[in-house]
Amino acid sequence: MEQLTHVDENGVKIVDISKKNDVYRECTAKGLIKLKSSTIKAIVKNEIAKGDVLTTAQVAGTMAVKNTSNMIPMCHPVPITSVKVRFDINEKENTVEAVCNVKSTYKTGIEMESLTGVSVALLTIWDMVKAVEKDENGQYPDTNIFNIRVVEKIKRDVE
Repeated sequence: MEQLTHVDENGVKIVDISKKNDVYRECTAKGLIKLKSSTIKAIVKNEIAKGDVLTTAQVAGTMAVKNTSNMIPMCHPVPITSVKVRFDINEKENTVEAVCNVKSTYKTGIEMESLTGVSVALLTIWDMVKAVEKDENGQYPDTNIFNIRVVEKIKRDVE
């Protein structure tokens, strides 16, 4: 059986990366939220009572990237050099796709940062539109976050 990297005879630990070289790293993650068609239209027209949904979600996603190591216990704090969060609205499918691209030059990867950015951006969209997504019983039968994944990871020596 392969040795676990985050556990030793003393319990859990953050993996020692001190001897690794800095490497350029870039990761892009995506995810989707499905909403009612009326909600999608309200987002497009900027008619959601809480404010500008996508700008708020963009800020939240960026903040999440910067705070990933505070939320995931064994995740190293990584010096982030770039964060870009963007959204693609598909009115035909009633979805908003969040895309988060993160860059760093460091000793360890940034997949968790990119995935956290997408996740929090999508959760923020849900929070911003929940008043119009609820049904008469306070439930969310149409609202769904799904397909959060890494779509591209780049790793190369620093030039």
